[in-house]
Amino acid sequence: MRTVIPDLADLNAFVAVARAGGFRDGARVRGGSASGLSEAVRRLEARLGVRLLNRTTRSVVPTEAGNRLLERLGPALNEVEAAIDAVNDFRDRPAGTLKLNVPVSAARLVLPGIVPPFLAAYPDIRLEVVAEESFVDVIAAGSDAGIRYEERLEQDMIAVPIGPRTQRFAVAAAPAYLDRRGRPTHPRELLDHACLIGRFASGAMLPWEFERDGEVVKVDPTGPLLVSIGGASDLSVEAAIAGLGVVSLFEEWLRPYFDRGVLVPILEPWWSRFSGPFLYYPGRRLVPAPLRAFIDFIKATPSNAGVPNQRPATGGADSATSPRGG
Repeated sequence: MRTVIPDLADLNAFVAVARAGGFRDGARVRGGSASGLSEAVRRLEARLGVRLLNRTTRSVVPTEAGNRLLERLGPALNEVEAAIDAVNDFRDRPAGTLKLNVPVSAARLVLPGIVPPFLAAYPDIRLEVVAEESFVDVIAAGSDAGIRYEERLEQDMIAVPIGPRTQRFAVAAAPAYLDRRGRPTHPRELLDHACLIGRFASGAMLPWEFERDGEVVKVDPTGPLLVSIGGASDLSVEAAIAGLGVVSLFEEWLRPYFDRGVLVPILEPWWSRFSGPFLYYPGRRLVPAPLRAFIDFIKATPSNAGVPNQRPATGGADSATSPRGG
């Protein structure tokens, strides 16, 4: 009996859907449309003559045959990708797609200074950036690497410094608000002020943390506005400009508003510092040529000069938290 050889794209579509647990999530990870993935899986099932996925209105789960195929396909497809990527070593310039999963703050504050010159230097590379605040397994999400604050990641990850190595949280309010409510001189006085608060996708609301001369003060602010951290942070800024309360965000995020005079920094001697972000990627897989080019590029950027090139990450994935505010 002649062996049936399915199309490689259909196999990839099946793996994406099975791992994501649905056609819509699979399309978000892999790219393309949910209907396109559905058609690819139907085509694969017809070619193999066996059902691979059980579909309901609420879930998509592999059948026993689907699980068996998934177990064998994962390593095989990784080898295919590695073999194809090896050809890149014979090109004058690396080519292919590089997909990064990053927090919104990194997409706004770190990547703008890196991406344009990187793509200009490597015109055959296509960069895809997914900006979100939820903590995801970057490999399961179909990304080559991620950016996170704090280098506490899974132990098989390599962390490479990217962007500024020290950052600060700034606290600010509009001049009209301070004229009306007074300027706080100690972080605890924020308890008597209207604060514009951010919340992570998980629902967590971290306290605002301050430090001065070894004294650490944490404040649980309250106020008239609660927004999701990252994507809706600009709403907090606009509310602060309108005089509704006090906002806390990255200093770089608020600096343009300080320069325009529409926001005024407050409690600056108390602003807390934290380490800059890290690019992280699996340490036990062949590094694709586009990612290797990106790593070499950020190592050569001035913001990373004088810091260790890379180091194994430590800790667990759940501790890979972004700093408060982004």
